Amino acid sequence: MVLGRALHFVFKVGDRSRSIKFYRDVLGMQVLRHEEFEEGCKASCNGPYDGKWSKTMIGYGPEDTHFVSELTYNYGVDEYHLGNDFLGMTLQSSQAVSNAKKEGWPLTEIRNGVFVTEAPGGYKFYLVDKDQPESDPVQKVTLAVSDLQRAVKYWCDLLGMKLYERDDAKKQVLLGYADDQCKLELQDIGSPVDHATAYGRIAFSCPREQLPGVETQVREEKQKILTALVSLETPGKPTVDVVILADPDGHEICFVGDAAFRDLSKVDPNAAKLLDDAIAADKSKEWFAEHRKQKSSA
Repeated sequence: MVLGRALHFVFKVGDRSRSIKFYRDVLGMQVLRHEEFEEGCKASCNGPYDGKWSKTMIGYGPEDTHFVSELTYNYGVDEYHLGNDFLGMTLQSSQAVSNAKKEGWPLTEIRNGVFVTEAPGGYKFYLVDKDQPESDPVQKVTLAVSDLQRAVKYWCDLLGMKLYERDDAKKQVLLGYADDQCKLELQDIGSPVDHATAYGRIAFSCPREQLPGVETQVREEKQKILTALVSLETPGKPTVDVVILADPDGHEICFVGDAAFRDLSKVDPNAAKLLDDAIAADKSKEWFAEHRKQKSSA
C-alpha cells in the first residue's frame, strides 16, 4: 500500500506577471518558494524544454500541510495550447470570490454559491463561496479520463488510492490518500484525452523506500514510466528521489521521497522578493520585440 501524500499540481504559464497577480491578488495565495534555472530539468519538470526557466510554488500555507500550485515559466514561450485534460481545481474561499469581484476578474456563478473563473492560460478554478477553512482550502483537482473503470483500476489498485465517492450518473469518482488531503476527481468525458501543450503534472510523496516498489509494480503491469527513479539535485538543498509515471490517459504523475521533499520544500521567507525581482529583470519580451521576433507558442 502506497503511503501517499498529495503535494501539488504543475501549471505551465506563459505570462508570469499576470499569472502571479491571479494567484496572489485573486485567489489570495502566498509565494512559498521561487527558483530560477539556466537549463532544463532532467525529469522534465518544466516540460520538454532545455532553456532558462523558473519554478514558483504558491499556495495557502506550507507545503507540509497544503496542496499548492507549481508555476513553471519558460523564458522563450509565451503561450501553451490547452487540451481537455485538466478540468479544474476547486477551493473554498469567500475571500477569493470577493477578491475576484474587486479586481474585476471574470467570474461566473454556475450554481448557488459556486463560481468559476480562469487563470491566465485558461486553467479553470471553481470557488466555493464559504469561509476559508483554517486547514487547506484546496479541495480537489479534476482530471478528464476516457474510461472511468480503467482509470479507477489504475489509481486505486495500482497506486493505492482510496475511493471516497462514486457518481455513475455523472461518470465521476473522488479519490484520495487521506481524509484531510486534497482529493483527485476523475471525470469520464467519453472521448480521448488531449493534453495539447499546456499539460500539467500532479505530484505526490511517499516514503523513499517505497519508490522502487512503485516503479517495479507499474512496470510489471506494463504501464508507462516516463522517468525511471532518479535523484534530482537543487543547489543548496536536499537531493530528492523522483519517479515519473503516466496513467492510461497520459496524465503525468510524480512520486517523490517524502522526508527529503519536506526538507526541500520549506517556506522561503524571501520567495516573494525573489519572484518579484526575477519578473522585473525579465526582459525577454523586450528582446524579442527589439529583434522583431515573437516568443514561441508551444
